[in-house]
Amino acid sequence: MARLTMGMAFVAIVAAVVLVQSAAAQTVHVVGDSIGWTVPSNGAQAYTNWAAQRTFVVGDTLMFNFQTNQHDVLQVPKASFDACSSSNPIGNMFTTGPANITLDSAGEHYYICTIGQHCQGGQKLAITVSTSSSGSPTPAPPTNMTPPTTPSPSSGTPADCAPAPATGRTPPGSTTPTSPDSNRDSVLPSSTSAIFVSLWLSILGIAMGFVF
Repeated sequence: MARLTMGMAFVAIVAAVVLVQSAAAQTVHVVGDSIGWTVPSNGAQAYTNWAAQRTFVVGDTLMFNFQTNQHDVLQVPKASFDACSSSNPIGNMFTTGPANITLDSAGEHYYICTIGQHCQGGQKLAITVSTSSSGSPTPAPPTNMTPPTTPSPSSGTPADCAPAPATGRTPPGSTTPTSPDSNRDSVLPSSTSAIFVSLWLSILGIAMGFVF
């Protein structure tokens, strides 16, 4: 039984490690999806639309699916990208497909195929890479809040500010007569409490008599 418990615990730990590694893994983007890396029928707009639907983060991988010796992949600066020129290349050219390129820096990345007129036919890709995929930060609370103001009196004359005379004051030495009803009300709570206590003691005594 102990071995079975240890075995189940080991399996649970391995599964947790696999889940953590899967969550930490970056995204692999298959360029062009089903059409792969080729000369698209609708020109460069095909790869523009594809890139617009995705978020690229440093650490992600671009997978260029193509047949070896029919296409290649080269990263170039924007000027070479616009001119479909292989001048000023960034890194090495990939001539064997499929080619996997890891995005190692943020900013604009440009890729072309240098074979024939493929780039002029639309086989070119421009993407924007960000440093993280986190959402926009939470806006800070406003700092220009005005404290509530205390309403001021409509008039500042001494007559307006003077307290109103108290009414119904009893002169010194006199007593206020109390009605019989008020005295009766003040006695009722204590009398009621005494009745309940007596009743409770009686019930308790009867119960003790049954027990003993």
